[in-house]
Amino acid sequence: MLLAAMMAALAAIGADGAEIVLRLAENQPENNPVTHADFRLAELVKEATGGKLLIEVYPGAILGQETESIQQTRAGVIELSRVNTVPLAEFVKELGVVTLPYVFASPEHQKRVVAGSIGAEIAAAFEKAGLKLICWFHAGSRHFYTSRKPIKGVADVKGMKLRVQPAQISIKMVELMGGSPTPMNYSEVYSALQTGVIDGAENDYVSYYTSSHYEVAKYITEDGHLSPPAVIIMNKDKFDSLSPDYQKILLDAGRQAMDFEFKAMMDFEDESKDLVVKAGTQVFAVDVTEFQKAVAPIYAEYPEFDSILKKIQALQ
Repeated sequence: MLLAAMMAALAAIGADGAEIVLRLAENQPENNPVTHADFRLAELVKEATGGKLLIEVYPGAILGQETESIQQTRAGVIELSRVNTVPLAEFVKELGVVTLPYVFASPEHQKRVVAGSIGAEIAAAFEKAGLKLICWFHAGSRHFYTSRKPIKGVADVKGMKLRVQPAQISIKMVELMGGSPTPMNYSEVYSALQTGVIDGAENDYVSYYTSSHYEVAKYITEDGHLSPPAVIIMNKDKFDSLSPDYQKILLDAGRQAMDFEFKAMMDFEDESKDLVVKAGTQVFAVDVTEFQKAVAPIYAEYPEFDSILKKIQALQ
């Protein structure tokens, strides 16, 4: 009840003249491209509706971490959330295919997949979880970064405590490499690296930089093991309550925000890498095929994805 009251109070902020105010939860800080794209979505919707439909963005996990915001969005406590597909796949099983290791050959390949018929097919499954997909975002390619020693090959992963997102695919991937997967909230990773609670973590260059994890984990291994897209999701009942005009405006704005975010993320990935290298990060290139072989058994655990995987591979 207290949380619901707080959300109602937040919705009233800056809502003068608006017919409807939607709150969007974001766990990344304001300087992350996904957050920039959240605000771009809000701008586009405001312009198209003359300020009658407003989206208020709350970055930096103000409204909760990803798993919390997914649950709150499903319950209708929050209207919108921008989340990674890895934790969301725990609620929308069909998303698991885009979170498998090494499933995308490049960001361009990923966009062809999610922006086309395959993405639409997956999006239809959101409704069973009480959600509506608004748009897809590129969330970078994830690499391992460590504090005590670098990972130069799969053998180096053995015994390492590595923070992963709380999802079975990520946990299984690290186990297959011989590591000890350690799920924890994103906000706890910096101190856990600093104090030695974990030996490393994994994320894209942008998050590695904007979270300042490079300050406490100076070794990064470019293996690109995961490239799961992100999404903006909306409570389905709330989406259905909008007029057809507002629904169309929101989805059209989502497509524009997706184009904006894909370019911004790819550009900032390059910039972030340059910045962390200048700050002292050591980058290690590895034989990716060795890592691919180590995690290959994970595909056998998801035979239900065989058909859609063939479609994804055909778009490379």
